[in-house]
Formats: sequence, C-alpha cells, structure tokens
Amino acid sequence: MFVLRKIMAVALVSLPIAMGASASAAEYPDKPIRWLVPYPAGGGSDFLARSIGDALGKRVNQPVVIENKPGGNTSIAANDVARSAPDGYTVMSADNGTLVFNPALYKKLSYDPNKELAPVVLLGTFPMILVTSPDSGLNSVKDVIERARADKGGLNYASAGAGSPHHLAMELFKAELKLDMVHIPYRGAAPSLTDVAGGQVPVMMVDLAAGAGFINGGKVKPLAVANPERLAQLPDVPTFAELGYPSVVAAAQVGLVTTAGTPKDVIDELNKEVVATLKEPAINKRLVDFGIQPVGNTPEEYATLLAAETERWHKLIKELGITLD
Repeated sequence: MFVLRKIMAVALVSLPIAMGASASAAEYPDKPIRWLVPYPAGGGSDFLARSIGDALGKRVNQPVVIENKPGGNTSIAANDVARSAPDGYTVMSADNGTLVFNPALYKKLSYDPNKELAPVVLLGTFPMILVTSPDSGLNSVKDVIERARADKGGLNYASAGAGSPHHLAMELFKAELKLDMVHIPYRGAAPSLTDVAGGQVPVMMVDLAAGAGFINGGKVKPLAVANPERLAQLPDVPTFAELGYPSVVAAAQVGLVTTAGTPKDVIDELNKEVVATLKEPAINKRLVDFGIQPVGNTPEEYATLLAAETERWHKLIKELGITLD
C-alpha cells in the first residue's frame, strides 16, 4: 500500500510537468523566434528570410528576429542551431550547401545535418542558369561545349564560391558532357558575374535571383536553364533537357530547419504557419519577382527530398574527388 501511494505521488508530481510541456507545445509560439541566415545581409537567402519572417511574425503575433551569422561555409550558423534548445525558437535558412554538399566536401564537419538539424519546410528554389558575356562569341550551349573541347588548357568558369550550388551545378554540367573546364571561385555571385560580364571569365552558372539584374540589363547572356521547365521570367531561354541534357538540373534549395529533438507538434505548427505565409499572394509575388520559386512542402516531403539530393550529389562529389579540406 505504501509503495502504491509512493507511485501515485510520483505520478501526481510528474503530471504538471507533462501537462506543462504539452501546453507549451500547444501554445507555440509564445515568445520571439530567432531566425539565423548563414550569409551576409543583402543576398538572396537574406531576402527570402526577411520577406517571410516579417509576414510570419504578423501571423503568429510574435516577433521573428532575423540574425545574419555568416562564416565557415554556413557551419557557424548551423552549429548555433544544432546546440540550441530543441523548442522551435531557433531556426535557420539552410541551403543544399549546409544540408547536402558540406558533409561530402569536408572530411570533418562541426555539425551533423542528419542528427542535429530537423527539416521544417523547403522555402524555395533558386534555379541555375548558364550565362556568358554578350561579347564572348558563345551563343549557345553547343558553342560552350565546342569551345571547352577545343581549349587544350580547359575552359575557365566562374562561381560564387567553392562548394556553392553554383560551383556544383557547373561540375554537374562538366561531368555530364565530359568537358575539361577550370574552376575560378569568387567570394559571392556579384563579383563573379562582374568578371563574366567583363569577359575576364567566359561562363558561369548563376541563380536567377542573383543574375536577373545582369541578364535584364544585357550585361550577361543566358544560354540555358538547369530547371525541369522554362522559367516564366526567361520564357525564351531553353532548358538543358530541351537541348538533350536532361540530367543537368540544379538549383540552390533554401529550406527552414530547427534543432533536432524539437517536438513534432511544434515543427508541424511552424510548418503550417510558414506554408500559409508562402501562399499569401503578396509574399508569393514578391518572391517570384525576385527570382525565387516558392515551394512550401511538409517536413516529411522535405526530408525525403534531402535524402534523394544527398545520394545524387554525394555520388558526383565522390566521383570527381572534390574536397574543401
């Protein structure tokens, strides 16, 4: 009888704790949400986070505080999220560099995206476009292929940085076409685009958001899009698939992740509110006009996509022996 009373007493003491945990999840969010962006202010990922964050804050009646935390090829921000409390109040814009490429590019990584980060939703994609200078003499993908095969030293190409989606999109193109090309990495899309526009480097892959101003201004010429369908913003530019290269599909995929161990109902609630925000006509148009394709899938669909992308890109990175160590 004494043992039974003791068990009941423990249960009664534990009950408020359990009820409190459940209530806190049901009331999420009841304080500000901290949203990390692993890049400097002003870029595409920053624009995406701020566009959604402001509207999301109004929906949930809590501030969404955007904090830029660049460095370490996104690992500094990823470490912060991985070591935060698993309560859904620290989130991060994570692209395929953070979640897919880095584990294959580095022998030692300070965070484990599979064990320490939990996918919430794929926010949007930044389709890649093969561009060149108007004065390069390259007027088609066929011209690029022929130039690369004729150039014994290898045709140079620029990228926004080693290990970036732009870099690996071109490596995919190289591998599929068996081309000899030389990577010239830059610190960001803007300086690499400037040199391509000026003719210092013949070609590069650039995302639509970063390259739209250069393309619309006639500073660089788009040759093909690495997207399954033509882009509404560039209806006259063919896809690689139309040109006979269906495997050349690449984009910067930016999603929202939080700390692993965050309760599923909290993740689901956050997902629901973010997806609703993405569907707001004004937000959707703002993103599309910037060059982003909004997505808004479920956490499970995002996890499945990440697994497929990891298998696909790790195979390529291993075959080409690409490393950033």
